Amino acid sequence: MCASSPPGSVFALDLSGLRVPEVAVWSAWTNERIAAFGALKMMPDGNGEVKSMRTHPDFLRKGAATAVLERIISAARVRGARRLSLETGSGQLFDPALALYRRHGFHKGPPFSTYQPTAFNQFLHLDMTPAMLGLPS
Repeated sequence: MCASSPPGSVFALDLSGLRVPEVAVWSAWTNERIAAFGALKMMPDGNGEVKSMRTHPDFLRKGAATAVLERIISAARVRGARRLSLETGSGQLFDPALALYRRHGFHKGPPFSTYQPTAFNQFLHLDMTPAMLGLPS
């Protein structure tokens, strides 16, 4: 990802960033191989952010990322998030991830938290309010 992104445009969490109390990490495995992982960061405003989603190349388009993203969405809902957001890049390398997020109801929107818009990054949001999810209020 760093090789495909402009300098200063990668906001994935490193190991120390994944070990803070407001971040939860999930992974999908096939036998003893990690297939995908991703994290949920709860924000001070009570909303959530999808962080550090990755899929091993051997497991692309096999459902591993979908399983992790669905777990993140579910956890955000349980934690009371009214919105789930993410920041990602642009270009062909990011197209499969963008398709995954859109299939799960994410829509392009404005920057959030401390992110600044650039020509490279983009922001997606999933409205988690009960009406938007088809749930009773």
